[in-house]
Amino acid sequence: MRHIMITGASTGIGRACVASAIARGFQAVASVRTAADATSLTTEFGTHVTPIIMDVTDSASISQAAAVVSDLLQKNTLAGLVNNAGIAVAGPSLHLAMDEFRQQFEVNFFGQIAVTQAFAPLLGSDRQRLGAPGRIINISSLGGKLGAPYLAPYVASKHALEGWSECLRRELLMFGIDVIIIGPGAIATPIWRKAEQLDVDAYQHTAYAPYLRRYRDKVVAAGIHGLAASRVGDLVLHALTTRRPRTRYALAPNLLMDWWLPRWLPARWIDRLAAQSYGLPEKAIPRPMPEA
Repeated sequence: MRHIMITGASTGIGRACVASAIARGFQAVASVRTAADATSLTTEFGTHVTPIIMDVTDSASISQAAAVVSDLLQKNTLAGLVNNAGIAVAGPSLHLAMDEFRQQFEVNFFGQIAVTQAFAPLLGSDRQRLGAPGRIINISSLGGKLGAPYLAPYVASKHALEGWSECLRRELLMFGIDVIIIGPGAIATPIWRKAEQLDVDAYQHTAYAPYLRRYRDKVVAAGIHGLAASRVGDLVLHALTTRRPRTRYALAPNLLMDWWLPRWLPARWIDRLAAQSYGLPEKAIPRPMPEA
């Protein structure tokens, strides 16, 4: 039985990938952050899953996880690595602390690179391993190509992830390891409940204060009514097993409106449509006249 390594598997897309992998006859290796999450996985999936406690920002825990998976595989290759672990930092760019930008990149970008470097030998860059080379699935977002107000850290991290993925795919041709990007839109996962925690009061003394609450409520509502995470899990397994995978897949409730039109229409049009959608000013707010 071949193994697939999935990061960020405690809930949402990662957990859906575990379920899809098992349904397709794979053994899932799932990274989580806590012992409680590990127990939850084994309770639901039994011996079909091997939970591993790993933090993608901690090089020691990544190395330990790779060693565990190496022992599971013996001399065989890993069928797939799904880089799914991620967080979403929100807020107006002019007022977010630099540490928040850095934390976003530590998890969503640098963490994915560190995990890939550790697991690449198991996928087949170590030519001594037996079996077909594995594939890498990098979970991006529609934000990996499109911008959105108040999500600059998240969008920037996904743009970086996609640029790196393009380079990595060409670098790994010599090993037969493919790299595939999956960019979901609104998916009904717990990450949207976390968006409710955006502290709009922290920006009450900024020009953005009148607009942030409406933005937060709109984003949370879109996520709650998004596609089921199982749709992403099934797409990940398709990308891992189909004979000729695409290099990138987009998935959204309305691909025409959410994906194709924003990429086809002029960027200035999309600026105005985004402003209207989120109730933002489309033009500069007039400055107060100086007193005589």
